[in-house]
Amino acid sequence: MEELPKLNFPAIRLRARRREGLVEVWDPIRGIYLVLTPEEWVRQHLIAYLTTRCGVQPMRVVEEYAVPLNGQPQRADVVVVGDRGEPVLLAECKAPNIPIGRHTLAQAVRYNSVLGARYVVLTNGLKHYCCEWRDGVFVPLGGFPVLG
Repeated sequence: MEELPKLNFPAIRLRARRREGLVEVWDPIRGIYLVLTPEEWVRQHLIAYLTTRCGVQPMRVVEEYAVPLNGQPQRADVVVVGDRGEPVLLAECKAPNIPIGRHTLAQAVRYNSVLGARYVVLTNGLKHYCCEWRDGVFVPLGGFPVLG
């Protein structure tokens, strides 16, 4: 795991193992080991941040949330659901070497057109964008920059 970059999240402890030459990490939400890819590195940090720093209950976090889009199955990286199972927060995670730009925003907008989550987070672990969906417009939150 030394080759993965330090992210702009608080440090976390991951349970890891080597299997068939790959590093796998324990995903406490799904209860399985997953291959540690750069995107998974970011996702695990985001989930740890949401559950330990933001007070999100782990049972409300859904990874690889199914999004039926134009008859094609898609998957949102992380969705936090509310009391009735409705999406409240949609997060798209990219590997640290992938810039967050218009393409990532467009992907999140497409997914959210189906899900209707109030909050959208885009992150590559180094840069984070958080917006609230208000009156059909994404409004940046907490001093996060607007994607241009």
